[in-house]
Amino acid sequence: MEKFDVIVIGGGVVGTAVLRSLAAYQAKVLLLEKASDVATGASRANSGIVHAGYDAETGTKKAFFNVKGAAMFPALTKELHVPYKQVGSLVAARETGLPALRVLYDRGVANGVKVEIIDRKRILALEPNVSDQIAYALYAPEAGVVSPYKLTIAQADHAVINGAEIRLEEKVTSLEKREDVFYLSTDKGTYAASYVINAAGAGAAEVNALIGEDAPVQTHAVGDYYILDSKEAGVVNTVVFPLPDEKGKGILVAPTADGNVILGPTSRKIPHEAAEDNEVTRDGLALVREGVGRLIPSVNLRNVIRVYAGTRTAVGNDFIIEESKKYKNYFMLLGICSPGLTSAPAIGEYVAGQAAAALGLVKKQQTIPLPDRFHLTKASEEEIKQKVASDPTFGRIVCRCEKVTEGEILAAIRSPLPARTVDAVKRRVRAGMGRCQGGFCRPRVMEILSREFGIPLSAVRLGDKGSEIAPYEVKDGYEKI
Repeated sequence: MEKFDVIVIGGGVVGTAVLRSLAAYQAKVLLLEKASDVATGASRANSGIVHAGYDAETGTKKAFFNVKGAAMFPALTKELHVPYKQVGSLVAARETGLPALRVLYDRGVANGVKVEIIDRKRILALEPNVSDQIAYALYAPEAGVVSPYKLTIAQADHAVINGAEIRLEEKVTSLEKREDVFYLSTDKGTYAASYVINAAGAGAAEVNALIGEDAPVQTHAVGDYYILDSKEAGVVNTVVFPLPDEKGKGILVAPTADGNVILGPTSRKIPHEAAEDNEVTRDGLALVREGVGRLIPSVNLRNVIRVYAGTRTAVGNDFIIEESKKYKNYFMLLGICSPGLTSAPAIGEYVAGQAAAALGLVKKQQTIPLPDRFHLTKASEEEIKQKVASDPTFGRIVCRCEKVTEGEILAAIRSPLPARTVDAVKRRVRAGMGRCQGGFCRPRVMEILSREFGIPLSAVRLGDKGSEIAPYEVKDGYEKI
């Protein structure tokens, strides 16, 4: 049985933020994730918005961690080489919406956020394509957009190179505390720890139930999204929201950190047992189209390259970020819905500090920085020549839409947390995220994975177990390989 100082359960943006912060201490730390990669749940399928912090109720954990986390993003994303743009945000309203904007303005000021209410002339200077019906907007210049999955992966990589361990495809099946030690079992092994952090997202209540901690009522909502081709990028410059309602922040139109445009989400309540289904619906997509038409009517939906859905899990109206009252050194992170992505760096720092104080951990004198990787689309002509001369794989383009080379895919496969599936490669280097959505490059990515891991092509998976892409060969019908 392996013994760790701290075990984190859950490999989303919050869990990896905690792990990265823990890796700055002299400690043996482990993250357990049930899926085949980090960033496969809510951290994969969300808007990627770094919220300024005017929406959360003053005095709540949401407000505190949102504002603190947002301030960390410029330096954090630079350190981790993660796509991030501080584009600002607008909450757009008609003439009748001015009183509601003033409520948001007052809340923003109380939360310490830089905000102002602007008129149509100022709005048009920022967003020339905004609807004729929009008269006023709340402008938050410090809001931004980030790649949520790349942030999660970079945090994981940085933690690993600083000594943390990550075990994938290990779902926690039992958890108990005897004296001062926690014992955790998965389908692959048994572990012991002095401190446990439950950051399991939609599965956090189940983890609580394993140890006998109260499992608060969770509510789940699915949001439908459209992603537009990068050729549509100029249609919007900032994150444009409608006035929020009881369902949330509403259907937005925004640039993404990687150069696309995102539309959505809706908010459809679903039962707990369906929390990980993430199914897009025709009605949901219709609501997105309707909402977008009220904000930026010139959006060209012929440039849609993908639709998807993501699940948000809430527990009441605020985050639960606290130590269990039943079990000392068992820390719970529940209901980390929006603005959870924005709050993640601040939550990670805080929770790691709580664990360090409880265990008497000492910070390392310095940590190893995460090296940047070569990206063909960001390199100069001279840099490309030098790179290809030293390694010809960087001269072989695999993904034509996103201009991703074999060398970049190999770097992802050989990274601190290796990409072992087609989707894992896609999240790291964008092979398959362009206009053709992998129509041309997927077979080549599969061949590279097969070769690098020494597995048959039939064993290459899209993502989790059971997602093998080519389990059969065509020869006089279908034969099992």
